[in-house]
Amino acid sequence: ILGEHLRICPQGYTCCTSEMEENFANKSRSEFEAMMKEAGRSVQMTLTAQHRSFDSYFQDLLNKSEKALYDAFPSMYGELYTQNIKVFKDLYSELRRYYRGSNINLEEALNEFWTRLLERLFKLMNPQYHITDEYLDCMVKHAEQHKPFGEVPRDLKVKATRAFIAARSYAQGFLVGSDVVKKVSQVSLSHECTRAMMKLMYCPHCRGMSSVKPCSNYCLNVVKGCLANQADLNTEWKYLMDSLVIVADRIDGPYNVDTVIGTIHMRIAEAISNLQENKDSITAKVFQGCGNPKISTKGSSSEDKKRRGKVTLEAKSSAQALEMLVLDAKGNLTALKTYWITLPGSLCSKKVMASSVADDKCWNGMTKGSYLPEVMGDGLANQINNPEVEVDITKPDMTIRQQIMQLKIMTNRLGNANIGNDVDFQDASDDMSGSGSGDSCPDDVCGKRLSKSPSTRQPETHAIPKQSGHGINGASSRSLPSAFLLLLLSVAFIAAQHFWR
Repeated sequence: ILGEHLRICPQGYTCCTSEMEENFANKSRSEFEAMMKEAGRSVQMTLTAQHRSFDSYFQDLLNKSEKALYDAFPSMYGELYTQNIKVFKDLYSELRRYYRGSNINLEEALNEFWTRLLERLFKLMNPQYHITDEYLDCMVKHAEQHKPFGEVPRDLKVKATRAFIAARSYAQGFLVGSDVVKKVSQVSLSHECTRAMMKLMYCPHCRGMSSVKPCSNYCLNVVKGCLANQADLNTEWKYLMDSLVIVADRIDGPYNVDTVIGTIHMRIAEAISNLQENKDSITAKVFQGCGNPKISTKGSSSEDKKRRGKVTLEAKSSAQALEMLVLDAKGNLTALKTYWITLPGSLCSKKVMASSVADDKCWNGMTKGSYLPEVMGDGLANQINNPEVEVDITKPDMTIRQQIMQLKIMTNRLGNANIGNDVDFQDASDDMSGSGSGDSCPDDVCGKRLSKSPSTRQPETHAIPKQSGHGINGASSRSLPSAFLLLLLSVAFIAAQHFWR
């Protein structure tokens, strides 16, 4: 029949009614959206599988360390352990909560552990004295100069903080990437894209050419136009993938989680042994600084009768498992880097089954023949002259822009993790070499930082990521006050001009 009634397909002779054309349009839209979700699910599965593997490995490391402590400490330390079980349990609980994303200052949690442990052990090792809370406060204040646990607290704080920050950000990075893909893959086709997709996929049927496949370049122009906003994810997506690879190298390198997390119980045992070996001199120094406490009427304890000796704890290394995890992750992350800009080609070749024949035997949108227009570039800005899809480049999709911001925030967090810096609790102490106040500078470039007591440091939550030098280098959020000042100056200048008129 004559196709004067058709609104999308060419109006020549046709075998489609208006109702059939509308049904085909709805069918093409639902099929293309289903293809987008299917492609996205594949990426989501890859990223969630990587998260699951690392998360399982990391949690297992922490569990084994805690179990080793519970198994060995009762026989090794007697009452020093049995009367302080909660202190050790609370430490591992805080470490887990931090890793899972709780808003915890990790350094302060470690400092609190050593303080509580010192208070308990000092009382147990001096049972003949009546030691009040006020006396313990004085003792703790002098502890830093006496170093009752040796160098273990400081060394563990530096290494464990870096390892946990890297591990937490690394695990979060996979989840954020997966969530971005999920949300972007659910974005509906516009009215213009529905028409273009119908013309591409089902108009050949209406012309009696159901076996003729779309021309490859024609398909690319349609899909690039319809996925223009998605392609704009490409830059930030690549930065996220690159940042995850860099942090993966840290996890299996300088911040080796296998060595650090798997030996926490051993470091605690080493610290307690240091305290035991130097008990007399430390007690004398405390008495000198805080005065002699009153003699207790309760008598002595059996603390001195417990076993002593060198720490014999061992840590079972899983370094090879970590190395394999990192290698697998890096391979997948590298493969996913170009996902958003290769998606149109992938959908055209595998899903829409566009013709690979560059001649006059493919569907060009009007008939069977060759397709002459050039292929558009990637992204929204390049669609201004798209011959197949009418794209308003002045109106970006807000859902996708929000996801671009999520990628920026996560990349910024990974950039900080790369230098041992927590984006929620940015450190400015000398203990964390290479950590400026959010400056993503390499370890060998960062200079000395202002010292600040961890116990008084307040959390900083960065909602706005760095805008330049994505990933590992770039200007920090400290540039915001300068920008605000410039804005005020500009407003003042405009107001002055208005006044003099």
